[in-house]
Amino acid sequence: MLKVVSPFDLSVIAELELTAPLKLEEALTRLFQTYQDRSRWLSKADRIERLERLHQLMQAEQEDLARLAAREGGKPLVDSRLEVARALSGIKKAIQGLSTLTGREISMDENAASRGRIAYTYFEPRGVVLAISAFNHPLNLLVHQAIPAFASGCPVLIKPSSSTPLTAIRFVELLRAADIGSGFVELALITGEQAEALVQDKRIAFLSFIGSAEVGFRLRSLLPPGAACTLEHGGIAPVLIDESADIARLVPLLVKGGFYHAGQVCVSVQRVFAPRAVAENLSEELAQAAQKLKVGDPLEEETLVGPLIRPSEVERVDHWVQEAHVGGGKVLCGGQRLSSTLYAPTVLYDPPESARVSHKEVFGPVVAVYPTLDMEEAVARANLPDAYFQAALFTNRLDRALDLGRRLHGMNVLINDHTAFRVDWMPFGGHRQSGLGVGGIEPTMREMSIERMLVFNTN
Repeated sequence: MLKVVSPFDLSVIAELELTAPLKLEEALTRLFQTYQDRSRWLSKADRIERLERLHQLMQAEQEDLARLAAREGGKPLVDSRLEVARALSGIKKAIQGLSTLTGREISMDENAASRGRIAYTYFEPRGVVLAISAFNHPLNLLVHQAIPAFASGCPVLIKPSSSTPLTAIRFVELLRAADIGSGFVELALITGEQAEALVQDKRIAFLSFIGSAEVGFRLRSLLPPGAACTLEHGGIAPVLIDESADIARLVPLLVKGGFYHAGQVCVSVQRVFAPRAVAENLSEELAQAAQKLKVGDPLEEETLVGPLIRPSEVERVDHWVQEAHVGGGKVLCGGQRLSSTLYAPTVLYDPPESARVSHKEVFGPVVAVYPTLDMEEAVARANLPDAYFQAALFTNRLDRALDLGRRLHGMNVLINDHTAFRVDWMPFGGHRQSGLGVGGIEPTMREMSIERMLVFNTN
């Protein structure tokens, strides 16, 4: 049995039966048979019709979806509502993306061998997609994984986080109501060990994984030959601030980017590097703003910071903060457990480089500020060797934005914005330990497709 527990008060929300091995095999067989039988493939018009219907159904129960996600995932209701709105936007973007999921003409007649030939490419679904999702955005992550799969014509098997399966169950029910039925979308409530075995199945053509680098790269190594994947892991998001930046403007942005969903976001603001002349004042302003954030029940309208996903995460975050403090870092606010499930928004000043908050993803409500002598030192300290996700730079100097924006380790570098900014149509993803492949609705649709070619000899 899978016990679903509220991360805020640890009450049991539901108890669910895990998917039996026989049922899992039947589901995968249905998906694979759909892919193998071209007569069952849906036209673009059919896919658009069903996605439009899904959008209407989800739009009609936005509030219920937001409350469900907040209850089982712990994200404050105000942010869960925004997540549902983003999910709806993602479906619309997939519909629009179908009009651009087109091939191209390949140049011929350039030499004697190609004379009299015409060639063009077109896209087809890659095959069965296995979508292994995470808890922190229980609806929108599934939209980013399952909807591009269906839009590109791929059958998809959804394995949600064991912490947030109820949102996934309701999402699949809505897919069914939109006539995206069995054989195109299946749900598997399975353990991590079962997921590892599933990844090795030769019927899986594409793995979409969101989670830790350790797990993601291990799963990638188990994929059958020819299978593709996208991996979305975590970052250790750096923010650089130079002497020209507007401190009053950037503090609210850093507070939002650092404490949104209690820091349980893969691109959450974690490390802030600022000139020594302003770093201490900046950290104090951050602390004052962080102390004003209401921490508590995610279902209350006023709550801005909810619980961590489980008590063990509260303990881990506290250990990391205390380690930084013992090593010489100052705790300007927070630095304590408010309950077994809540951790106070915390601002640290100048923790040592050896502290885990300085070189590992904290995935909690902790922001550290580091004083630097100059921007060269800031770049060198910000650029951890294996972390390439999102980074940010605050400056009013165009030359510096162009220079440092290219030198910072980040697949996306935000100028005068926090690291957690994202819209669903932008390419999104990490590099090296931070991930593999490109996310975003339309880029994922292309990742889940194969480009084939026809060549006509007209001689």
